[in-house]
Amino acid sequence: METVLALCFLLLSGALSVRAFCPERCDCQHAQHVLCTNRGLRAVPKAAAQSSGDVLVFSLGGNFIGNISAFDLSRFGRLTRLDLQYNQIQTVHPKAFEKLSRLEELYLGNNLLSGISAGTLQPLKKLRILDANSNEIDKITPDTFMNLENVIKLRLDGNSIQTLQDSAFKGMENLLYLHLESNGLRHVHGNAFTKLEKLRFLNLSDNKQTALLNAHTFAPLTSLTTLLVAGNDIQRVGDRVFQNLGSLTRLSLSNNNISLLEPRAMEGLSALRELLIDGNGLADVPARLLDPLARLEELDLSRNRISRLHPPTFRRLKRLTVLKLNDNRLTRLAGDAFARNGGLRHLELGSNAWACDCGLAGFGRWLRQARAQGRLLAAFLLCRHPASLAGQYLDYLHGSQLQPPGNRTCAAERPAGGAVPDAAPEEEEDVQADQGQPGQSQRRKGRKGVAPRAGAQKRVRAEAPLPTGDPSTAATPAALTATRPERLQQEHPLVADACRFNSRVLLNVSAERASPTTAAVRWELRPPQAPPPPARLQFRVRYDRFGAPAQFPRFVYLGGGARGVTLRELAPDWPYTVCVEGVVGGATCGVASRDHCAGVVAQGSGGGGPDLQLVTVAMLAANALLLLAVGGAWAGRGLRRRLQRRKSAVNIRHMYSTRRPLRAMATEAVSADFTAYQSSRPRLGGADPGDLIQFPCDRFLDNSTARRDDAMQRFQD
Repeated sequence: METVLALCFLLLSGALSVRAFCPERCDCQHAQHVLCTNRGLRAVPKAAAQSSGDVLVFSLGGNFIGNISAFDLSRFGRLTRLDLQYNQIQTVHPKAFEKLSRLEELYLGNNLLSGISAGTLQPLKKLRILDANSNEIDKITPDTFMNLENVIKLRLDGNSIQTLQDSAFKGMENLLYLHLESNGLRHVHGNAFTKLEKLRFLNLSDNKQTALLNAHTFAPLTSLTTLLVAGNDIQRVGDRVFQNLGSLTRLSLSNNNISLLEPRAMEGLSALRELLIDGNGLADVPARLLDPLARLEELDLSRNRISRLHPPTFRRLKRLTVLKLNDNRLTRLAGDAFARNGGLRHLELGSNAWACDCGLAGFGRWLRQARAQGRLLAAFLLCRHPASLAGQYLDYLHGSQLQPPGNRTCAAERPAGGAVPDAAPEEEEDVQADQGQPGQSQRRKGRKGVAPRAGAQKRVRAEAPLPTGDPSTAATPAALTATRPERLQQEHPLVADACRFNSRVLLNVSAERASPTTAAVRWELRPPQAPPPPARLQFRVRYDRFGAPAQFPRFVYLGGGARGVTLRELAPDWPYTVCVEGVVGGATCGVASRDHCAGVVAQGSGGGGPDLQLVTVAMLAANALLLLAVGGAWAGRGLRRRLQRRKSAVNIRHMYSTRRPLRAMATEAVSADFTAYQSSRPRLGGADPGDLIQFPCDRFLDNSTARRDDAMQRFQD
C-alpha cells in the first residue's frame, strides 16, 4: 500500500512540475515535448528556466511570430528539433541559435525570410536537416552554410535565388539531398557544386535556365543518382554535359524548349534507367544519341514535334520496357524500328498523323507478332490517312489495304525481328508442315529474280490430322498457302480479312463430349454470305488445358470445307478451352479468334465410370458414421469416469458415518478385531459397511475429564 501511494505521489508531482514549466497556451503532455502549434502566438513563449533545459522538441508552427531574438531560445540548450514553419518570420538574430549546439532538425519553411546572415547557423554543428523553403531568400553565399558538415538534406526551393555563386555550399561535404526548384534560377556557376561528391539528389526544376552546355557544372557530382531539370527554358543540350554522372539513374528534361540535342549529349550516362524528354520542341532524334544508354528502361519522347525516327535509334536499348511516342508528328515507322527491343512491354503511339499505307506494312507485321507473343497488348496505332482508313486500327487492316501513297510505289522491306511477312503479290510461297516434328516447318520461296506466271496463286494442301500423342505436349500444325490478297478481296470483299471473317461469317462454335478421351468441336458459317472456296480458306482450332500454363500453342489446321473436328487422346477429367478461327489469305487475326471459344471436359477414364455424386454422398455418410462412433466412445468414457467417482464417494460416506450404534465388545476383543482388520482388510470398494470402524457421537461431544482418563486406561496397552 505504501508503494502504491508513493508511486501516485511521484506521478502527481511530475504532472505538477510539467504544468509548472509549460508555457501558456501550449501543450506539454510529454515532459520533453512542448507543442505550441496553431495557438495564435505572436512571439516565442517563455518557459521556466529550471525545466526548459530538458525540452527536446519545440513546435511553434502555424502562428504569427514575426522575429526570433537572441534570447527567445537561449533556455532550450538540449533541443534536438525546432519547428518554426508557417509563421511570419522576417528576421532571425545572428545569435538566436547560439545555445542550440545539439539541434538536429531546423524547419524555417513558409516564412518571410529575405536572407540568413553569415554565422547564424554556424553553432548548429549537429544539424542534419535544414528546411528554408518557400521564403524570400534571394542570395546565398559560401558563408551562409559554414561548418554545417553534418547536414544531409537542404531545402531552398520556392525562394528567389537567381544565381549560384562559386562554392555556394561550402562546408556541406556530406550533403545528400538538395532542393533548388522554383527559384527563378538563371545562372549556375561552373564551380557552384564543388565539394558535393556525396550528393545523390538534385532538383533544379521550374527555373529559368536557357541551356546546358558547361560540362564542369555537374562534374563534382560523381555520386548523383537523380537529376531533375524540368520546367526551365532550356533550348539546347551540349555534348558530354553529363559525362561525369556515371551513377545517374534518372534524368528529367521535361517541359523545356529543347529543339537541339547534340549527338553526344548522353555520353557518360551508362547507368541511366529513366530518361524523360517529353514536352519539348524536338523535331528529330539523332541516330546515335541513345547508344550510350545501355541500361535504359523507360524513355519518354511524348509531346514533341518528332516527324521521323531513324531505324537504328533504339538498337542499343535492349533493356527498354517503356517507350512513349504519343503526341508527335510521326507518319510512318520502319518495320525493324524496335526489332532489337525484345523487352519492350509498354508502347504509346497515340495522337500522331499515321499514314496507313504500305510504308507501315512492316511495322504492322512486327506489331502483330509482338501481340502473338503476349507483348504490347495495350499498343494501338490509329490511322489518320488516307481518309478511307481514318479511325481504323492498323492491327485490323490486311496488307492489301495498305496501298502506296498517291502514284508512288513502296520498296520491299525486310521483316522485323525475324517475322515472316505477308507474301508479296509477285511471290509464290508453299508451306508444308512436318507432322513428325510438331512446330517445325519448311518454307520454300520463289527463286530470286524469276518472275512468277501471271495470275499465280498459292495453293492450299491442308489435311485434318488429329493429335497422335499426349495433347499437353504435342501439337499438329497444318499446311497452308494463300491466294493473292487482291483477288480475294475483289471476289469476296466481306471475308478477305481474317478479322472480318471471324466476326461476320464464323458463328455457333460448340464442343461436345463424345467419349472419355475425345471431344467433338462444331461450327457454322453465316448462310447468306458465301465463304471463299476451300482452297483459299482454312480453319485453325486451338485447344489448351484450362488453368495450366501452355508451353506452346496446340493447333489443328483444317481445310476450308470443314465444319467440325474430333480432338483425340485428351486427358480425362480435365477442362479444355477450344477456339476456332479462320485463316484467310495466309493471315490470321490476333484479336477476334478469342470471340469463338467453347469449353469441354472429357469426363471419366473409361465407359460407364462411377457416378461422382453417389461417390460423394457415400463418402459423406461414412464420415458421419465415423464422427458418431468417435463421439459415442468419448461420451461413454466420460460416463464411466463419473460412475466410478460417485461409487467411491458413497463408500467414503459410509466409512465416516456416525449414525449406527457401537457394537458391544470387550477391550481385548476390540484390539483383536482391529488388528485383524488392519492386516487383512479388503479393498474399499468391496468392504462390508458393517466391518468398518464406527465411532459414537458422544466420544466427540463429551469433554469430561473422567471419561477421557477412563479411555486412556482402556487403551493404554
